[in-house]
Amino acid sequence: MSSAAGGIGVGSAGLYAVVTNPAQMGAKPEEADELKHHLKHGKGFVNPWDSFRDFNPWKLGFGMAWRRLSGQSHFPDTTPPTVPIRPPSFLPSRQTSKLRATWLGHACYYVEFPGGLRVLFDPVFEDCCAPINLKNLKRYTPPPCEVEDLPIVDAVVISHNHYDHLSHPTVMRIHKKHPNVHFFAPLGNRQWFLDCGVKNITELDWWETRDVKLEMFAGKGEEGSQVSVAEVDDLKSNLGAITATIGALPCQHVSARTPFDKCRTLWASWSVESGGKKVYFAGDTGYRSVPHLPPGTDDYSPAYAHLPHCPAFAQIGLHRGPFDLGLIPIGAYEPRWIMSPMHANPKDSVNIFVDTKCRKALGMHWGTWVLTEEPVMEPPRKLKEALKEKGLDEKGVFDVLDIGESREFGGD
Repeated sequence: MSSAAGGIGVGSAGLYAVVTNPAQMGAKPEEADELKHHLKHGKGFVNPWDSFRDFNPWKLGFGMAWRRLSGQSHFPDTTPPTVPIRPPSFLPSRQTSKLRATWLGHACYYVEFPGGLRVLFDPVFEDCCAPINLKNLKRYTPPPCEVEDLPIVDAVVISHNHYDHLSHPTVMRIHKKHPNVHFFAPLGNRQWFLDCGVKNITELDWWETRDVKLEMFAGKGEEGSQVSVAEVDDLKSNLGAITATIGALPCQHVSARTPFDKCRTLWASWSVESGGKKVYFAGDTGYRSVPHLPPGTDDYSPAYAHLPHCPAFAQIGLHRGPFDLGLIPIGAYEPRWIMSPMHANPKDSVNIFVDTKCRKALGMHWGTWVLTEEPVMEPPRKLKEALKEKGLDEKGVFDVLDIGESREFGGD
């Protein structure tokens, strides 16, 4: 058994993730091997579906500027109260029989798996989701806790490199607090982590998976104290084997950290299976591309039924589903004609939920930063309407949480 993509963190005593190639690749569609999402000569990536429409950045910038100059832009009111915030509670040990998810704001979830694995998805704990401090991109809801409050983090899963999903200060704080943590990211992002001094990094292409096993490292503690063999044996006997399968899956989005590196790195949704439970993390994604329509137009009406939707989600459901829990974006969707290729609105979100065969779901990608023009509390209301329209309005099927709230699923 060998570690993948840069080695194993051994900065302190405890558990570290050993990452291996599985004996068999997970199920996938036949066309996956064609790598249609790869540009030639390693120049980047594309969305290979008719459901995606790309924007020339100049045209997009002009369109947004014209909206402001013509008075069409809507500036959401963030005056409190908005999203309720609770101090989160985490399990006191790895011993649990249930799947447990805690929303930490925007696209960040902390998931506690039965059997002991602890995974953090798209963590950003900073005030501003931009390379410089911009007033318009500051949080209107604070994080419910700090990185340093997270008791255990075995793996961090990153969907793509936009600043509201990948934060250098947050990664550095996680690496300092949990030096043995292993990061997973889509293709092209490994060098960014290495440049940050993070060696525990595995990058994956769509449909690739890795097997993960947590093993004990008996070395120096954070304060330099020697950890005894007896302490290690005690932890091992109480813990048992913790294993997981982590895989990158398609989604419809783009990537960039600067104006000059658009789509040079890949974006992905993810699956994590451990302790008999399977979680789908949709990351940041669109579902279909909607034309410029008059305000108030329902683009899901029969007149627009011809608009193609992304086929990847049904493929995910067919080949990797069902999932016990889906973490699915519901916000940042207005103006629809601009945002729909990249961001799901609640009707899209419900379709993603159905296509991927998630048994239950929780919403994300809302309630933290003003990224788009819809009212800040609209996404959960629209989600309820979309579920009712789809006949899925049973309580708890696809829900939203307060920031800091946890929800448990299943059990013995």
